[in-house]
Parts: sequence; C-alpha cells; structure tokens
Amino acid sequence: MKISGAASVLGVTNLDAALKFYTEVLGFREEFRVDQYAGVCREECKIHITTLLHPHDGKPGAGSVYIFCDEVDAYYHTVVDAHANVEAPPNDYPYGMRDFCVFDPDGNRLSFGCPVKK
Repeated sequence: MKISGAASVLGVTNLDAALKFYTEVLGFREEFRVDQYAGVCREECKIHITTLLHPHDGKPGAGSVYIFCDEVDAYYHTVVDAHANVEAPPNDYPYGMRDFCVFDPDGNRLSFGCPVKK
C-alpha cells in the first residue's frame, strides 16, 4: 500500500459560512460539495468541512490542523487584512517552526508553520 495524502475533517455549524471563510479569507479552493460535506484545497493541503458529525467527533469548532508551508509572515498579513481571527503574529518556537494560528468561524484552529530560518 502507498499512501498518497490525507484530509482533516473539521466540524462546522454553517457550511456556507465556512466555505466562504476558507476560500475568501484563507485562499483555499472549493474542491467538491455534497450536501453538508465539502472539501477545500490549497496546493497539496486538503481539508474537509462538514455539519454532519459522528457522536465521537466532538462539537463543531473542536478541530485543529497544522499546515506546513514555505513562509508564514506574508500569509499572516494576508489573512489579517481579510479580518481573520488570529491568535498572535508569527513567532519562532523551540520546536524549530515559525507559526501562527487562525480560527475559522466555528473556532476550529488552523496553525500555519514553516521551518525557522537558520
């Protein structure tokens, strides 16, 4: 078996509002939508969002995903200019990454990080 990718599934309360946030604020592209389940992508990153949660999935907004990228500072300014709810500006951390977190309309946490430049 060869694994070719994965997608995080995040619970939301309003799929239309979530799709608008992921496409207009974060710059993802809507890949598909089937009823109350949709997928968005940006380059190799795929995220699925849904209002249809299983009982063991928790409440909408309880999700979190870490997204690896090649830079975060310019992207941080892009999402701030689009009025995203961010936790703090990008920072270098002891685990070797420079990252920041943004929250979708339901409170799902999306971290964007790149390796710290040496």
